[in-house]
Amino acid sequence: MASRAAQIAGHLNYPKGLLAGQVAIITGSGQGIGAEAARLFANEGAKVVVSDIDGAKAKSVADAINQNGGSAIAVAGDMLDSEYLKELVKKAAAFGNGKIHIIVNNAGYTWDGVIHKMTDKQWDNIIALHNTAPFKLVREAAPFFRVTDGEPRSIVNISSTSGVHGNAGQANYGLAKSGINGLTKVIAKEWGPKFGVRCNSIAFGHILTRLTAAKEEGAFVTTPDGEKIALGIPTGQGAKSENANLDIPLRRAGTATEAASSILALASPLCSYITGQVIMVTGGRNMWQICRFRFYLLFRHTRIWVDRRNLTTNCEYFGIRYIKAEGKRLQKFSAYPKDVCAF
Repeated sequence: MASRAAQIAGHLNYPKGLLAGQVAIITGSGQGIGAEAARLFANEGAKVVVSDIDGAKAKSVADAINQNGGSAIAVAGDMLDSEYLKELVKKAAAFGNGKIHIIVNNAGYTWDGVIHKMTDKQWDNIIALHNTAPFKLVREAAPFFRVTDGEPRSIVNISSTSGVHGNAGQANYGLAKSGINGLTKVIAKEWGPKFGVRCNSIAFGHILTRLTAAKEEGAFVTTPDGEKIALGIPTGQGAKSENANLDIPLRRAGTATEAASSILALASPLCSYITGQVIMVTGGRNMWQICRFRFYLLFRHTRIWVDRRNLTTNCEYFGIRYIKAEGKRLQKFSAYPKDVCAF
C-alpha cells in the first residue's frame, strides 16, 4: 500500500523541480523578463546559462542563483556576433555535461520609427537581433537537440502582439516578431517528428519592463558601433497614456514575473503536448478584435427575434448587453470595450 501511495505521488508532483537535470540557455537574461525566467528555471532544478550583452548584469543574476542553492553560469556577449553564439553553445554544453535541453530566445529591444522615417540601420538591426540571431543560435545548438536520448527538448521564442496584430511605428519589430512565429512553426515541424523537440512562441502584450517604462526614465541600449538607443514610451502616449489598460480585461499591465512564469510553464512537462503554437500572454487584450465580426453576425441575425418580442434582453453569456426599445429597433448597443459591436 505504501509503495502504491508513493507511486501515485510521483505522478502528481515533481519533487526535484519541473526542470530537474535540464540545461537551459536564456538569452537577454541579465534583467527584466529574462532574469526572472532564469530565477524561476533555477528554482525548478534547471542548470541555467545566463546570456546577456551586459557582463556585469549577467554575472549578478548567475551569482544570485548560485547563492540561493541553484546552479548557473554567466556567458556574456553580443547576440549579433556569430562567434559569441558558438561560444555560448559550447560553454552551455560543457556546463550540462554534453547536453542542452532548453533555449529561450528572449534577447531583444525595440527601435521604433514610422515607415517613412525609419532608417536602414533601424530596420537591419532589429531584424538581425530578433530573427537572424535566434536562428543562428538554434542552428548552432542543433546537434544537442536533434538527438533521440528520450530526454525532453524545448525551445521558447519570445514574440509580441506587435507580430500578431501589428503596431504603428514598429514596422521593423512587427515584422521581426511575426518572423519568429514563423520560425517557431518550422522548428516544430522539422524537429518534432523524429526528435520530439517542442517549439513555441509567447506573444506578450503590455508587460512592465524597460521597454514599456516611461522614456523619460532614460533607459537605453548601445549598438555594437556605440550608438545609444533610447528605450521606453513617452509619457502620455501608447502604453503610458491615461487609458492604456482599458482594453485589457484584467485592467492592468503584466509583471516580469508573470511573463517569466508563462515561459517556465511552456518549457516544462506541464505543456508536453503543446508545440508549434503562439501563446498570447496579454491579460486578455486583443480577444475583442478576434470576436468582433462573430458578434456582429450574431446580432445581425438575432435583432428581428428580439424586436418581435418587445423585450429588454441581456446576453450575459456572451459578455454583451443590448437593450431593445419601443419594439422598433435596438436603442443601445454596448459591450466591453464599448465599440466591440459597433457597426
